[in-house]
Parts: sequence; structure tokens; C-alpha cells
Amino acid sequence: MIDPTSQSLLRVERFLDFPISVGDTGGLQRTDADDHLRDLILQVLFTEPGERVNLPNFGCGVKRLAFAPNNEVLRASAQFLIAQNLNHWLEDRIVVEAVRLSSDLDEEYLLQIDIIYLVKATRLSQQLTVKTGRP
Repeated sequence: MIDPTSQSLLRVERFLDFPISVGDTGGLQRTDADDHLRDLILQVLFTEPGERVNLPNFGCGVKRLAFAPNNEVLRASAQFLIAQNLNHWLEDRIVVEAVRLSSDLDEEYLLQIDIIYLVKATRLSQQLTVKTGRP
């Protein structure tokens, strides 16, 4: 008989990759837990509110920041919006420690978003950097 505790150690969690794609074997591409969590964060960031019919409040729509004036007011409100949405939609998985928005003087149209978060399952701090803007 197999010990139930050893069975849980043998089980490897695999998730569907986002965006969904077909792998080399012809099946759906899979990913590990860390990459899956990053995929979830990106979904929250880039989904426009109202885009999902059954979850009209889901997402914070950072794509529209590309066309907003790049100033301190925008960065402060975007930091708050991003932190609130991530804490709301992923509260069972992460704790957002910091959200920082920055841009270079040479590339004002490009906005860099740095998110530092604690993964609740592993208690490890992670960082995700996302760049968005208009060409």
C-alpha cells in the first residue's frame, strides 16, 4: 500500500500555459507553478474591466495607460489600481509587497511596471517586470 503523504510528494502540479498553445507533442503546452502565477498576474494587468462577460470587474487595463499622459499623478493612481486589483483577484495566492512605475526621460511613451510579491504557498518573494507603451 502506498503512503498518502508520499503520494502527494510524487504529484507534480502542471498548469496550462497562457496564452494557450500547442506543444511539440501535439498536446496543449503546460507550465510550472511559478510561470502560471506570472501568467495570472499578466491576465489581471492586461484585461480591460468589462472585457470578461461573467466577471465585469476583473482586470485593471494597463494597456490604456499607453495613451495617458505620463506624469506623477498617472503613476500614483496606476500603482494603487494595480496593487488593489492584484490583491483582490489573487489574494489566495500572493501578497503584493510593492508596485513601482517608472519611465525613462528618453522614452516617455514606455512605462515600466515592477511588481514585487510574496507567493503564499512557498513564502518566497518574486519580482515581475512588465513594459507597456505605444511604439
